[in-house]
Amino acid sequence: MYDLHTHTTMTDGEMIPIELVRRMSVLGYRVIAITDHADSSNLGFILSSLARVGEDAEDYGIQVLRGVELTHVPPRRIPVVAREARSLGAEVVLVHGETPLEPVAPGTNHAACGCPDVDVLAHPGLITPDNARLAREHGVALEITSRGGHNRANGHVARVGIDAGCQLVVDSDAHAPGDLLDEHAKRMVALGAGLPEKECARVLSLNIQEWLSRAR
Repeated sequence: MYDLHTHTTMTDGEMIPIELVRRMSVLGYRVIAITDHADSSNLGFILSSLARVGEDAEDYGIQVLRGVELTHVPPRRIPVVAREARSLGAEVVLVHGETPLEPVAPGTNHAACGCPDVDVLAHPGLITPDNARLAREHGVALEITSRGGHNRANGHVARVGIDAGCQLVVDSDAHAPGDLLDEHAKRMVALGAGLPEKECARVLSLNIQEWLSRAR
């Protein structure tokens, strides 16, 4: 099991990183990305802090990927800040997409989908087919999320993503213990978004290490 979108007390989450790791290990996860909200002001703090988590996480059988979720970064700046995150050691770069829940700047989805340093467009809302095709061309995955409010567009994201041939991922966007998904709940999120059984199984069994190395 994997989750590429989680938050800790480094931004607006309720768990310190190792608590998040421990709770997810009990649920059966083997790979997680800690992706706290970031812009140019806090990239270094988040990524240098996460560099200290990996060894402790190994004791719980989890590989922690150092990540960030670029949040409300102006669209023209997304490629620059994503590249900076990579240079500081980010293994996973998410962009906070144009969810129906928040006033994300128009053009954010387009900038993220065309950026070679972005791995996942988180909760992309009513993403257009053109942007979904751009995401496929650049190896950017589209996220199906269990996060309340952000998940209102899951069905649209799944349909447009499948039609465009995009890689889909299913994440929790967890901020608190109650947000974490066990295997059954994660499968229900995927099926509830309208993924056919075969596609659901493919998405949930994605080998994250192989996908990241292939995408980059």
